[in-house]
Amino acid sequence: MPHLELTSPAFDDGEPIPEKYTCDGKNVSPPLRWEFVPDGTRTMALIVHDPDAPSGDFTHWLGWNIDPESGGIDEGVPAPVQGMNGFGRLGYGGPCPPPGDGFHRYFHELYALDTDLDHLEPGAAKEQLRNEMEGHVITEAFLMGTYERS
Repeated sequence: MPHLELTSPAFDDGEPIPEKYTCDGKNVSPPLRWEFVPDGTRTMALIVHDPDAPSGDFTHWLGWNIDPESGGIDEGVPAPVQGMNGFGRLGYGGPCPPPGDGFHRYFHELYALDTDLDHLEPGAAKEQLRNEMEGHVITEAFLMGTYERS
């Protein structure tokens, strides 16, 4: 059986994220698509982060209790339940590296879970989400995009 696959019609893996999805553009979340969801998946969770940020690993988007049968999340659509991003807001915050800091990598991590995370409150931090997912991850998929501000 094929492994869970995560893609975006907006950018290819390893390629630049269009400005529209960044702080220099409309700052809306990019469309994401997935396929080959394994049997037993009850829900999906999403973590988007930048490990190249000067302050350390920076969280751009946390979402969970995503319907695995939906096949994706459309552009600008929030996840059903969202956590706190590194900007101190709920939901998506696009790439916004310091000007002149070079290319940053933005990892979109999608997790197929065998349980719902109904007890995890909106606004949870990345560490809380990871703790709640522990022992419930069936499989995962990754999509990495880059962005650089001049």
